[in-house]
Amino acid sequence: MNATLKNPSELVARLELAGPDRLLLLDAPDELATLLEAARAGPKVTVRAEGDALRSVKETFGAVLVWREHRGGSRAVLDGAVKKLEPGGALWVVTALRKVRGPSTPAVHRLERADLVKAFEKEGLANDREVRVTAWHVGYRFVPTPRTGRTSP
Repeated sequence: MNATLKNPSELVARLELAGPDRLLLLDAPDELATLLEAARAGPKVTVRAEGDALRSVKETFGAVLVWREHRGGSRAVLDGAVKKLEPGGALWVVTALRKVRGPSTPAVHRLERADLVKAFEKEGLANDREVRVTAWHVGYRFVPTPRTGRTSP
């Protein structure tokens, strides 16, 4: 990760990731993963995985966080993340902001909010919140839409 976390003491609460019993982190940087693991007390399960090894993860999760900057190869990872989501669960996708220069991915190749909205719309998921994770990265939360009543992936 190219930048430090923005307000780490408040980040877990803003992401609402301390609550779910099972959390899957895909390609999350160590600093973020360690912060989330430390905030999740008790018998809660946090699983770290690489996007290209997602098939090896057999369980489903109450929340999934995907760290993805580049459009290339994102479709398979995002589709896999949706399949790992429990009914009613929340999916967070953290991407690099388009108008910043810090991330190594050129702006033209970055995954954007509009790409995510389009990808998840057919899955019955809608973007309801965004949280700044670093000075260069923003997380978008997708949850089941009220009109579809999506309860399973």
